[in-house]
Amino acid sequence: IGTSPLYTIKLAVGSEGAVTKEGVLGVLSLIAWSLTLVVTIKYVAVLMRADNRGEGGILALTALALRATGARRPLLGFPWVLAVGLFGVALFYGDGVLTPAISVLSAVEGLDTASPALAGAVVPLSLLLLFGLFAVQRRGTGRIGGFFGPLMVGWFVLIGVLGLLGILRRPGVVLSLDPRYAIALLRGDPARGFILLGAIVLAVTGAEALYADMGHFGPTPIRNAWFFLVFPALMLNYLGQGALLLAEPLARENPFFHLAPLWAVYPLVVLAAAATVIASQAVISGAFSLAHQAVQLGYLPRMQVRHTSAAEMGQVYVPGINALLLLAVALTVIGFGSSDALGSAYGIAVTGTMTATTVLAFVYMRRGAGWSLWLAVPVFAFFLVVDLSFFSANLLKFAQGGWFPLAIGAASYTLMAVWIWGRARLAAQRASAAPSLSGFLETLPLPTVLRVPGAAIYVTGRIDAVPWALLHNLKHNKVLHEKNLLLTVRTRDVPRVAEPERLEIRSLEANFHTVAVTYGFMERPDIPRALALLRAGGFNLNLADTSFFIGHEEILAKEGSGISLPFKKLFILLSKLSLRATEFFRLPIGRVVELGGEIEI
Repeated sequence: IGTSPLYTIKLAVGSEGAVTKEGVLGVLSLIAWSLTLVVTIKYVAVLMRADNRGEGGILALTALALRATGARRPLLGFPWVLAVGLFGVALFYGDGVLTPAISVLSAVEGLDTASPALAGAVVPLSLLLLFGLFAVQRRGTGRIGGFFGPLMVGWFVLIGVLGLLGILRRPGVVLSLDPRYAIALLRGDPARGFILLGAIVLAVTGAEALYADMGHFGPTPIRNAWFFLVFPALMLNYLGQGALLLAEPLARENPFFHLAPLWAVYPLVVLAAAATVIASQAVISGAFSLAHQAVQLGYLPRMQVRHTSAAEMGQVYVPGINALLLLAVALTVIGFGSSDALGSAYGIAVTGTMTATTVLAFVYMRRGAGWSLWLAVPVFAFFLVVDLSFFSANLLKFAQGGWFPLAIGAASYTLMAVWIWGRARLAAQRASAAPSLSGFLETLPLPTVLRVPGAAIYVTGRIDAVPWALLHNLKHNKVLHEKNLLLTVRTRDVPRVAEPERLEIRSLEANFHTVAVTYGFMERPDIPRALALLRAGGFNLNLADTSFFIGHEEILAKEGSGISLPFKKLFILLSKLSLRATEFFRLPIGRVVELGGEIEI
């Protein structure tokens, strides 16, 4: 949001044709009221109330909506609420690729204003800045924010001052705050006005990342920053650019940089480049948060997640997502080459995610938060009309590059959908072949089975059935440990679980026990720590005399699978790429036994 002035006015006025007073005031009015309605009212005032115990973002909202409605009315193979949530998440990753690319490119393109001879350096310099940004992600949001924060404050103060100086040249530009100018522009030529919305939406891109980053920073700092610094600075700068265009129509080629005197353009390019790198951080942090939540909820394969702050559990770094985003962003910069070209692609992804968020927020506010129907329907119907207007306007740019974020979204949705579907198929296959635990214990020939000292912990997805690893251990080694624990890890649709609710243990005959360890979707499983809580609660367990048994299955696609064969192949590939259970659950490597086998889906 904070770097949108670099390109929004340029693209919006450029799509308007000749620079006229009515056109400039209309564009400014549309931008002002888009920021007010979409960011200030919808996201900051309303949606940030829909937090899942402090966590925001579309997946946290999806969990809230699912909890409020349950699994009803399948859509695309899933409960419709989950399908809408996955659609929004998939498009958010499209936004996560385009935002760093267009932001950094638009800043470095300021070199053209100072010296057209430097145009050839724009793409290489942009790539260098982006590589640097992704390289520092491992240091964590807290450290990056502590370094970047003062620079961003300086950025907003500067763009606000530049805008104010521009306004002083043509004070009449403040009349654009009257919404009648926006209405007149849209009514005067509805077709052209509708197309114009595709450029206006660039002013609000980043609102979804603002919501997704609640877990990184908390709602209060975000609200304070928006109301007391960001929103005023943005409005001043947009109005200043409009005043400049009214005085000097030829400045339309890059009105942001023309606001500054010529001698200040180079320093402004440097600061703008720094600001766009920092602003891209918001989307990257949001992508990390969503990936972590998706892994914990079972929507993506297990991957390495590093918590980068002891104070804020929401601050995470996901190396795999970082590498994929860097590759995709670099290819995007090289492929499109300019912010003008990317402007045609930008907007579809973020407006699609905004639309999905509005639908989910209505479901939660109505069913979960208890909003009355007379309040929820008009509020969210209005939000939906705005979102769909922006989304439809951006669909007109499909052939000019709009297909690109949709392709990223389609690929992301396919990966998540296949992973959820494949896990369900795999669980069904396991369930059909595994005997019940109660039946197994009733038929177990205890006098003839050799019991060896120590404890065996079988990590399994179900504790009411006999783990495949236990059956094979008994079949091949013909022994059972003195103490046997069937342990499963569950994820609740809340960010964090209180320690007293972490463990659920049940003791059965023959010294068998079942243990359920529960985590929130923003926590990383740590089984040794959970077992320490078990021992602290009085359960006699010596980890030095304990072995962990894990089934390591070779997944095969059934012959003649028909139309589902490609999806099965993709699921098998994702399973092979998934982080090993030993590392994901932080098991002591020297005490883990993996038993292999095959299973068909």
